[in-house]
Amino acid sequence: MKILVGLGNPGTSYQWTRHNIGFQVVDRVAEENQISICHKRFNAELRKGRVRLEDVLLVKPLTFMNLSGQAVRKVIDFYKGGIEDLVVIHDDLDLLFGTLRIKRRGGDGGHQGIRSIIDSLGRNDFLRLKVGIGRPPPGMDPADYVLCPFNGTERGQLGEIVSRAAECVSVMILEGVGTAMNRFQKRLIPPYQSP
Repeated sequence: MKILVGLGNPGTSYQWTRHNIGFQVVDRVAEENQISICHKRFNAELRKGRVRLEDVLLVKPLTFMNLSGQAVRKVIDFYKGGIEDLVVIHDDLDLLFGTLRIKRRGGDGGHQGIRSIIDSLGRNDFLRLKVGIGRPPPGMDPADYVLCPFNGTERGQLGEIVSRAAECVSVMILEGVGTAMNRFQKRLIPPYQSP
């Protein structure tokens, strides 16, 4: 069973912020695959279902971003998942808005949720799908930027980006990481633009 973790912060005040794009992608995977029954356990929102013939567990940690690893560790231990079964979906400041990147291992890149997962698991070789949110404007603290809602132009493009990321996740688990990289890491034409 694949364990798909979308990162974000719980609560309606964070729902449409840049930091919550991982939640949005997991919700889209659930919607597109009619995975509707939700349980709250291990400080996370859990949905079990299938993406075609592949069993999946969709996870949204409810611990706030910087403690995401606590929930992820509990879920993996309970379901006896291996590191090869874990896919983490999260925002990335260093990628242009709308860009998708797949990564197998590495540091946290300054992302508090990824740092928490690495610390909790004691390893960094889990699969990640990064969704670009772009850099903050000059003079704005990145910590404030990620907690701001998407602007009007971005909101107009967000649905397509979230759908593309959800499709990428499905390809990763059904057809393999190499296929997903070839299909989704190409530069989008025209590129998504933030004003």
